[in-house]
Amino acid sequence: MTTKAERRRVLIPLLVIATAQLMLVLDDSVVNIALPSIQQALGVDPVHLPWIVNAYILAFGALLLLGGRIGDLWGRRRTLQTGIAIFVLASLVGGFGQNAAMLVGARAVQGLGAALASPNALALIATTFSERKTRDRALSLYGAMSGLGVVIGLLLGGVLTGTLGWRWVFFVNVPIGLLVLLGSRTLVSADSHEGQLGITGAVLGTGGMVALVYSITRFGEDGLTDPLALTLVGVAAALLAVFVATQARSHSPLVPLSLFRDRNRTGAYATMLLLAIGPMGTLYVITLYLQKVQQFSPMQTGAAWLPFAAGLVLGAGIAPKLLLRAAPRLVAALGALLSAAAAFWFSTITVDTGYWLPLAPAMFVLGFGFVSGVLALTQAAVYRVDTDKAGIASALLNSAQQVGVALGLAVLAGIAATVSAGPEHAGDTAGAALVTGYSTALAVASALLVTAGALALVTLNARPVTETEQHGTTTTRSTTAA
Repeated sequence: MTTKAERRRVLIPLLVIATAQLMLVLDDSVVNIALPSIQQALGVDPVHLPWIVNAYILAFGALLLLGGRIGDLWGRRRTLQTGIAIFVLASLVGGFGQNAAMLVGARAVQGLGAALASPNALALIATTFSERKTRDRALSLYGAMSGLGVVIGLLLGGVLTGTLGWRWVFFVNVPIGLLVLLGSRTLVSADSHEGQLGITGAVLGTGGMVALVYSITRFGEDGLTDPLALTLVGVAAALLAVFVATQARSHSPLVPLSLFRDRNRTGAYATMLLLAIGPMGTLYVITLYLQKVQQFSPMQTGAAWLPFAAGLVLGAGIAPKLLLRAAPRLVAALGALLSAAAAFWFSTITVDTGYWLPLAPAMFVLGFGFVSGVLALTQAAVYRVDTDKAGIASALLNSAQQVGVALGLAVLAGIAATVSAGPEHAGDTAGAALVTGYSTALAVASALLVTAGALALVTLNARPVTETEQHGTTTTRSTTAA
């Protein structure tokens, strides 16, 4: 029989990891709602306004690999604590921000803190929870927070901006972060490992990721033909190619290439990239539709996504039970195909589509499918990895998801804008033209998610992960998916 003390030993670390991930993901969207208020209060130039959001996305996405590897070498709990402390201090500075430069700088430093904390929170699940049932529950919470954070960010941003003022979208992180720091002492970290960070690899890898993520944000702002964005894609490809070549020869690689010898793990990274493009891009497009076509207020828009949150919660409870009996590839494929069905359902929107049918049910299915896929892919990527590589294995998965989110926003927003502005829609009403663009983008999202499902079926394991395979045994053995 489980004692109260034993339950506390499990519950507190669960809450710490879940709250840390929620806080970090929430900051992807919580500031968006406050942007008009920030612009009015500080007189921010419209050109600089998007960078209050993009600075966080850029730093977070570009530095994840570095954060994961630092955790492997320096100790994951210590790295997570350092990341949370940096995040809290940057939030405090942002709350007292007096101009655009101060806010953008604070957001970039928040991104640095998030990049140190997020992959190590995921890696700490394996060392903190020894039982399969508890570990799966922790993974479920971690995965659910990755999606819930976006919805809660929209809701919380609206509430805080409308009541206490825009500065509280920054200040709210301070008490939450301090509680996470206090509770992080209950997390069990593996020993730090010998090795060097590898300055050349760190510079090349980080530089390549900065160029890649920045190019994606440029595509989202200026369209898919932006010359600077296209140039940055070339720079990113060159830097990352040299990075891979140096990693193959390095004695202390930032990213051990042995991780990719496992087809199951490589497939999980590739599938996560596609899976993140669809639901997060869909969320963005439907949010625009609700506000620009249906004339929802920011608060109404945030509340409208509650069925998505309900789907996340239910999926996070059911998916681990499925993974005990079914192969990761089946659960991941099911999640991707459910998300594809939801995106296709969304693509049938018209100017006067009702909320309760079909939007609310499609939101629920999207949330359920997304979290189911994320949990299956997380299990495939971080189970069966050596303890000295767990941080970077987690960081690679986080990077795939973060880049996928950025791509989803950029590609689907670009498609929607291009189609809506096409000459064939010159005679349409503004609402009708927008809906045509949104519908096309959502159909593309559906196709990408079908591709993600097919990729999962081809590359991932054909049998459930066993108890012994949860811990690191080998990362160099090739795993068949047949």
